[in-house]
Amino acid sequence: MDDRVQLVEGSRIALLLPGSSTYVDLVLALLSHGLFPVPLDPALTQAELERVLAPIKPDHVITSEDEAATLLARLPADSRRGLPRGRPIHCTSGTTGTAKGVFSGLLSLTDARALVAEERDLWGFVSTDTNLVLSPLHHSAPLRFAMGTLLAGGRVVVPGRFDPERITEAIRTEQPTTMFCVPTHLQRLFAHWDDTGWPDLSSFRLVAHAGAPCPTSIKNRLIETFPAGSTWEFYGSTEGQFTACRSEEWSAHPGTVGRARPGRLLDVDEDGRLWCVVPGHARFSYLGDPAKTRDAWRETADGPAFTVGDAGRIDDEGYVYLDGRRDDLVITGGVNVYPLEVENALRDVPGVEDVAVFGVPDTAWGQRVCAAVVGGADEAVLREHAVAVLAAAKRPKTYVHVRELPMTATGKVRRDQLAGLVLPTT
Repeated sequence: MDDRVQLVEGSRIALLLPGSSTYVDLVLALLSHGLFPVPLDPALTQAELERVLAPIKPDHVITSEDEAATLLARLPADSRRGLPRGRPIHCTSGTTGTAKGVFSGLLSLTDARALVAEERDLWGFVSTDTNLVLSPLHHSAPLRFAMGTLLAGGRVVVPGRFDPERITEAIRTEQPTTMFCVPTHLQRLFAHWDDTGWPDLSSFRLVAHAGAPCPTSIKNRLIETFPAGSTWEFYGSTEGQFTACRSEEWSAHPGTVGRARPGRLLDVDEDGRLWCVVPGHARFSYLGDPAKTRDAWRETADGPAFTVGDAGRIDDEGYVYLDGRRDDLVITGGVNVYPLEVENALRDVPGVEDVAVFGVPDTAWGQRVCAAVVGGADEAVLREHAVAVLAAAKRPKTYVHVRELPMTATGKVRRDQLAGLVLPTT
């Protein structure tokens, strides 16, 4: 990065590079100066990147570890553990298929302190913690856990791209105390340990999972193999957090994702959508999309509440049960894939008259991305085009050709009927 580039309060710096300890240090240093990092998937294609950056309008883009280190060196060393004046601008596509930055704005000192305290008090971050990073740091949850650990004086271990053997070695040598994971991580680790031997897991005091529904067999094994009281599940989104739940609560209330996090109130509207009242430090807007922001919020007697469109129910004790995530959302390996974005990309292929993307259960990934195609487009051409314009997680693994797409009376695709065309993996 050019040393002559000026950084002023409110500047947005896109981070398009793999995660590392330097990455987390840079995010914290930027936020402490009122600068906003924009974590992005370095595997984005050029077409995807242009779509993502258009509404965000970053002032600078960092694409290498050297550039990150250079920028970090320009900031005072003590800023790496300074008070974050906001949240990173993570991107979420929502139901529109167009990526939008979730923006907290510059927080007051009071709200900034409350933001740090909320995470510290819920997860118990302390100076003796070692956080093991399993997921890409451009995702909000792993970055949040890493930041909370460093702000408490702990340390972070970033082994790199997820690999069961590499993670196992890190557990043996680093003796981590905390980690965030998605169910696919657990499934792959358990299979690896069954084959090669189980490491000592006694150093863990906190193992939190989210990002996708956890199969009951994996959940039970998680509880059995990690230290008692150490495992949690939480439900949230890029926009904000709803619940947290110790596994012991889940055992007593099978299927729940927990009760409202401290400082939040949950409610369900007449359409079954979940709404969450949040404190001031947890409010947000969508950059470049005031209409989407308005749709996400409503005023209540208890304060502003937001929704991400997920459906659920709340029992008399306050425990939340999800009836289904957004109708158009496929969660594969903990990664959110929005069908409309994939469909728009595939419609550019000659011979595609219509297309609908959907998910089916998959034992390895939670869900598998599939595409139903109307028209004579060749599957090899579809796959080649997907490689050119879509990140790996978004590319359909299965294609089926159909004469027409099943529709509702109002013209919406019946994805539930499409799922019956493809068998789930077992």
